[in-house]
Amino acid sequence: MKKIITLCLLLATVLAPAAGEQLPVYLDERQPVEKRIDDALSRMTLDEKIAVIHAQSKFSAPGVKRLGLPDFWTDDGPHGVRPDVLWDEWQQAGHTNDSCVAFPALTCLAATWNPSMARLYGRSLGEEALYRGKNMILGPGVNMCRTPLGGRNFEYMGEDPCLASAMVVPYIQGLQSNGVAACVKHFALNNDEENRFKVNVTVSDRALREIYLPAFEAAVKRGHTWGLMGAYNLYRDQHNCHNRYLLVDLLKGEWNYDGVVVSDWGGTHDTDQAVKNGLDMEFGTWTNGLSAGAKNAYDMYYMAMAYRAGIVSGKYTTRELDDKVRRVLRLYYRTTMARKSGHGFLCSEAHYDAARTIAEQGIVLLQNKRGVLPLKAGTRRLLVVGENAIKMMTVGGGSSSLKAQREILPLDGLKARLGSAVQVDYARGYVGDTTGSYNGVTARQSLAETRSAAQLVAEAVDKARGADYVIVVGGLNKSKHQDCEDHDRLDYGLPYGQDSLVEALARVNSNVVFVNISGNAVAMPWSDKVAAIVQAWYLGSETGTALAAVLAGDVNPSGRLPFTWPRRLADVGAHALGAYPGTWRPGHNIIDEQYKEGIYVGYRWADKHRVKPLFAFGHGLSYTTFAMSGLRLDKRRVAAPDSITATVTVTNTGRRAGAQVVQFYVSDHSTTVDMPVKELRGFARVELQPGESREVSVVLGGHDFQYWDEAGGGWQVSHGRRTLLVGDAADHTPLRADFAVE
Repeated sequence: MKKIITLCLLLATVLAPAAGEQLPVYLDERQPVEKRIDDALSRMTLDEKIAVIHAQSKFSAPGVKRLGLPDFWTDDGPHGVRPDVLWDEWQQAGHTNDSCVAFPALTCLAATWNPSMARLYGRSLGEEALYRGKNMILGPGVNMCRTPLGGRNFEYMGEDPCLASAMVVPYIQGLQSNGVAACVKHFALNNDEENRFKVNVTVSDRALREIYLPAFEAAVKRGHTWGLMGAYNLYRDQHNCHNRYLLVDLLKGEWNYDGVVVSDWGGTHDTDQAVKNGLDMEFGTWTNGLSAGAKNAYDMYYMAMAYRAGIVSGKYTTRELDDKVRRVLRLYYRTTMARKSGHGFLCSEAHYDAARTIAEQGIVLLQNKRGVLPLKAGTRRLLVVGENAIKMMTVGGGSSSLKAQREILPLDGLKARLGSAVQVDYARGYVGDTTGSYNGVTARQSLAETRSAAQLVAEAVDKARGADYVIVVGGLNKSKHQDCEDHDRLDYGLPYGQDSLVEALARVNSNVVFVNISGNAVAMPWSDKVAAIVQAWYLGSETGTALAAVLAGDVNPSGRLPFTWPRRLADVGAHALGAYPGTWRPGHNIIDEQYKEGIYVGYRWADKHRVKPLFAFGHGLSYTTFAMSGLRLDKRRVAAPDSITATVTVTNTGRRAGAQVVQFYVSDHSTTVDMPVKELRGFARVELQPGESREVSVVLGGHDFQYWDEAGGGWQVSHGRRTLLVGDAADHTPLRADFAVE
């Protein structure tokens, strides 16, 4: 009904002129967009301008009905279109037509190391959003994984700015090809969930520019995102939803961003700062719009009545207001006022295929002793153990919680794939979170359990003695203090006594396969005692199907880790230096957190301090083998800003088709500034048949040869000798070639 009313208003306005009369410029699609914006802006009253820069409900902002400009509707992502909520409550509205396809979490997408999967992901999600009448999806997220305790890491794309930049751009392009805006988040330095409104980050300018900003810059300059969301935390003692340096000086100044800056829900704190420091659309400021807060509570937003009163009194000019409204109108002409090429699709076969393919490509085979996987022919009895084998993971975790039309669970997927030829038995093994509900969406299952922990382990061990394989599906879930918005993990270990369970199973069966469901690394003190380890992420609607396909060998695993997997927290820079989670500022309700590790995040820290991780950044095994050879450069000396092309030959030396991810790292031997041992500067995923060889190339240039000069406040070329290192993981780069930057 909402969509019909909006359409009628728009049609009434468009058809109002008499026959032969020229359309108003702002409605004339033949006119340049900026001219249409100028015309619409000139027709708007002060009240209309104020109205469009703040919310009118939990997820919408008003259009300009008098001019036929429709309301603007946002919705949470980034893994699927969130179910509709009540007008101004987080509780679900109870609709029956707002189920969706749940796509894999963004850590899984990043683990594909395949930009074409990111484009497919964005396009598919955009089609679902378009069908649902959503004009902006609040995602994707590209904050760096600084510590494995980060509660929201599962929504982000790993620890490396090169990888995240390469993946976020096609995601945005795919999403916005539907006329649905991306809203890249959370800008910036959003690496804590616990006390997230109070964390004030201190970070070197070099780390900010080289680690934490590149993916956002790529989203703006290469992805041309139409929306960007400020973060809850503070930087330089200003909240990031109205942070002058980040939003005015950097984003809209240096990067020339022409889109809108959207506040995170409740991230606005001050009218004066919101007006002057770059915020364009305010959402989520406290009110329920109905019974709590002031009457007409949306008028009480910081950029509502208070802003209007400041303009009327002369405290503010309309210069900032007109810039904000101009950006909002530009957003309208890109979305609600754009001629759509289609109507979108919801829960289509193509979307389930996309979700399954992304999941299959993102699953990482971390360990495979004796080639125990894939499951061997002749397997007669398989035991599945663990709560995560039967637990829905699409519900919970915060704003990315979904109401999936279907979610195939790991146990069900294995049973469906293996059929009657294999006896698939199940043992609970442990009990975790049995609630399974979030904001009115309840998982369609019962996880109630009356047996004790000892009884559950005993049952699993007894059944494991006679099994050909024991598949333990464990890890984390989306409960508080695990992978969950608003909370960080309390420790690095697995919860619910899973370590003891795995140890007990490994004592009675040599073919234990541990499938880890999580968006973060976890401690695995028993890793040398199990045969195989599979990182399965949160895979969405097709979880069981994708996982079964990899375990059974229908799909050759090709995922690679998007972050370093440390053996212990002390091997992570932020923890080794005591730089996480920060300290309370005396006399203030602020936590000061200094990023003492600087640019040394993830594998950069491990390289510098010669720390051997459990599994390296970029690591991932296959059911076939590959060889790399013939590394060559098109030149041995390059004068910046020229580029250099590196080419390597990849051969599938095994017996089955598979995909290899070739990773190109650069080691800078300059002594003028402290440099990492190496940094990822490019990668290429190549699919090969048995015996097939193919050349892959990457082009290096620009920031690949630069560092941020803090003294000079700009990018500087580091001149001198470089070494290009090529391999299939950060700890395996056997090919090397030297060149010089002049």
